[in-house]
Amino acid sequence: MSSTTRVWVNGNLVDPDGPSVSALDHAVTVGDGVFETAKIVHGRPFALTRHHRRLERSAAGLGLPPLDLPLLDKGVAAVLDGPAIDFGRLRYSVTGGPGPLGSDRGDTAMTYIVLAAPQALPPQSGKLTVVPWTRNERSAVVGLKTTSYAENVVALARAKQEGAVEAVFANTRGELCECTGSNVFVVVDGTVLTPPTDCGLLPGITRQLTIEWGRAAGIEIREEALPLDILHTADEVFITSTTKDVLPIHAVDERILPVEHPVTDELQRVFRSNSERDSDP
Repeated sequence: MSSTTRVWVNGNLVDPDGPSVSALDHAVTVGDGVFETAKIVHGRPFALTRHHRRLERSAAGLGLPPLDLPLLDKGVAAVLDGPAIDFGRLRYSVTGGPGPLGSDRGDTAMTYIVLAAPQALPPQSGKLTVVPWTRNERSAVVGLKTTSYAENVVALARAKQEGAVEAVFANTRGELCECTGSNVFVVVDGTVLTPPTDCGLLPGITRQLTIEWGRAAGIEIREEALPLDILHTADEVFITSTTKDVLPIHAVDERILPVEHPVTDELQRVFRSNSERDSDP
């Protein structure tokens, strides 16, 4: 871990390279936890209130007790104190705390972790690759942002091997679903289309804002189930995520998309304008 990473655990700033979480923590043993990632711009986190609300929904869906958001806010303030991070990532997690070595939970207090670190700006555009694995739209944790991210690690590693910035999953019905850490949109005849939440995706904060702000700007955006192969016929493809905002896609596997992507460009402009005006929309 980089020494530039700032780490706070259960009320204290700690050495990023030192021990700070119990080996018995349920997030370590079985992935029992929830988390959020927010971008940092000029030392300030973006859309933190929306991220907090989703964290609460994820924790409730996982069956964790109500969260201590004021405690988390102290952690956020602690890791953002000091020299401003011009562009970076704020990640905060709440786990089931120390527990048994199996799936049963103990009755100990939850663990609160907040981290912040600078990172490189996203590229101007990216490539996607479709992976052979699926999202389960009927999963017990569908739509929850949990620390159980192993399948995303595997899929993203495959994407990087292919020179792509993201991997795309279908769901078990063969419909377009999402990427490992991004939501996916296509443009067909000037209309923006994206899968609805019942396709099994995690509804991203940036996805939500892109839809809201795009519609307010007069852009037609529809949520509807889409076949996976629409990626090979759509006029434009883009993804949204916390640190990528609205990112144009220039290739999907072997398909090279048109250089011009006017609808995506307009959504980029709309998103940038709104986010610069309000850091906690």
